[in-house]
Amino acid sequence: MIKIIELDFYMKESGKIPVQDFLYSLSPKLRAKAFRDIELLKQLGPELKEPCVKPIKGKDNKGLYELRIRFSSDIARIFYFTYHNNKFVLLHGFIKKPLRHQKTK
Repeated sequence: MIKIIELDFYMKESGKIPVQDFLYSLSPKLRAKAFRDIELLKQLGPELKEPCVKPIKGKDNKGLYELRIRFSSDIARIFYFTYHNNKFVLLHGFIKKPLRHQKTK
């Protein structure tokens, strides 16, 4: 039996939903990959591990995770936390800038 995790999107007092705004700002292919990974998180919940999910380190960040989305050379992250049993709340997303290797002389 597949256990479905409930996902909620954090909503600001203004009514804005940061993760939704982030998702619709992505290129179509990266957006599709992000929605696929969110669906995977919904299906597998806490069973989803690295490289797809990674906990945020630090004693003040207990229960905070990042969903790691990668498509080609594009890398995106969505922060979320677990709330009461099988409920995850998606907080905010961002595009990770690629590391640029500097040439040494």
